[in-house]
Amino acid sequence: MRILFWGTPDFGVPSLRALQEEGHVVVAVVTQPDRPAGRGRALRPGAIKSVALEEGIPVLQPDKPRGEEFLTELRALKPEVSVVAAYGEILTEEVLELPGRGSVNVHASLLPELRGAAPVNWAIIRGHEHSGVTIMRMVRELDAGPVLYRVAVELDPDLTAGELYEMLSEIGATALVEALAQMEAGTLSEEPQVHEHATYAPKMSRAAARLDWRLPAAELDRWIRGCDPWPGAWTTHEDRSIQVFHPEIEPSRDDGPPGMVLTADTRDGLLVATGAGALRIGEVKPAGRPRMASEAWINGRGVSEGQSFE
Repeated sequence: MRILFWGTPDFGVPSLRALQEEGHVVVAVVTQPDRPAGRGRALRPGAIKSVALEEGIPVLQPDKPRGEEFLTELRALKPEVSVVAAYGEILTEEVLELPGRGSVNVHASLLPELRGAAPVNWAIIRGHEHSGVTIMRMVRELDAGPVLYRVAVELDPDLTAGELYEMLSEIGATALVEALAQMEAGTLSEEPQVHEHATYAPKMSRAAARLDWRLPAAELDRWIRGCDPWPGAWTTHEDRSIQVFHPEIEPSRDDGPPGMVLTADTRDGLLVATGAGALRIGEVKPAGRPRMASEAWINGRGVSEGQSFE
């Protein structure tokens, strides 16, 4: 089929490559404009654009994917279907209905659970036992279209958002190829979502990732893993921010006020009191420094027993 692919970050890369491997013709890629990144704030293309350029696929980067001029450009490509995988912009009804077979989305949750921008993070933060990928037909309402294909996975208790993101990007590619094969064969069924069961996964932010040490250790564990690697769960120590990673729950320790450092030595590592139990922190990232083992931070006199995180 002639496919117009929409995507920006690396989540959609396996899907884009899978489409080519299956013999589909990717007539163009629509991706977000290059954004400033790094200390020098130089413009940097998204992962999808980089792959498209490597493969010789035409790239479109509208500031806003709408307007008659843009629609005329899309019509000239004669796509049969649009495939959207983390493009990062809400599409108009005119754009969604332009291809003859409509538009489908690769969404990283089991819809109608976790509609929205950050389903991977929130699946872990909220303690879901399962996640997965849904291929859905796109409608104007956010992630509300009929389900075309769904693949579920069980979540390990120590999984991070980064690990789940990578896993679902690969699963999404396989699911997409299968859904399109059924579409071509005329065997694809469409299952309406039960909108009353919908939950939402709002966009993550640095502000939302600040830890509240009054929460139980089990809940803080999910927050830390759900924000790893981005936006990075963080706290403050001596008025400086520090990101924390690789938590381990110590339910039997409950001998200090929330946020107090119970242990800080190179043998036993970093142990912090919470609202219920304690949390061992395996890695930290002090502001302006690279991510490191907690023992290295302790060895450099970054933190001492009896101090507090806030």
